[in-house]
Amino acid sequence: MNKKYTILVTNDDGYEAKGILSLVSALKELDDVRIIVVAPANEKSACGHSLTLTRPLRFVSVDDDFYKLEDGTPTDCVYLSLSTLFADYKPDLLVSGINRGSNMGEDITYSGTAAGAMEGVLHGIPSIAISQVMDFSNPDGDFRLAQHSIKKLVSKIREGSFPLPTREFLNINIPSDVKSAEMKVTYAGYRHYANDSHLHRNPRGEEFYWLGLHPLNFSSREGKIGMTDFDAIEAGFISVTPIMLDLSAYKSMKTLQEWL
Repeated sequence: MNKKYTILVTNDDGYEAKGILSLVSALKELDDVRIIVVAPANEKSACGHSLTLTRPLRFVSVDDDFYKLEDGTPTDCVYLSLSTLFADYKPDLLVSGINRGSNMGEDITYSGTAAGAMEGVLHGIPSIAISQVMDFSNPDGDFRLAQHSIKKLVSKIREGSFPLPTREFLNINIPSDVKSAEMKVTYAGYRHYANDSHLHRNPRGEEFYWLGLHPLNFSSREGKIGMTDFDAIEAGFISVTPIMLDLSAYKSMKTLQEWL
């Protein structure tokens, strides 16, 4: 009997998040698949590509082929899964998401969702990160287009091959205001950042801060031709961005050598 096509699923919003449950539900509609979920027990948004090295980690079985990792990050989930649940073989594909909120531009470096896919490709597993841009007037979110899109992409990968070389993953962002379900190949835009923190005091007068949110403001990168991920989302398209893990600034090497 042929082995089922195995997909490892993780996220950074936690194992009970609507996004990951929507993802699992969509993937289970595909034929001859086995979905294995390993997700953080708690929300780990903006944890980046962090591993837990200072305390032990524990799998907790939630359901058949569904585990939460106590206080683990998405990277922990993938790393530990591959050395335990997948000790004898690798999953055919890894999908991280569906994240509640976008992961575009340099936000990719903060993203635990993207980090799950990063860890996958580091181990030679074709990987996808998928995020749903949120209209926070609808806090529950509508993941139907994301579900349709991930099924389409996974089916295409199964029928042919993964379209990227080693150590590159697909970063998908789904618009909240859909004008077209068309997918556009994009590059990561240039995010404009600002500091937003809010001072509060507890009943004992001790100060603490909440980190806040700031608007999604992006621009194109100088000299780049094509559409940014943000441009695609603003136009109501699905953004599909190939992301590579090589962070070397090749154009600066000659300048740096001359400076040294």
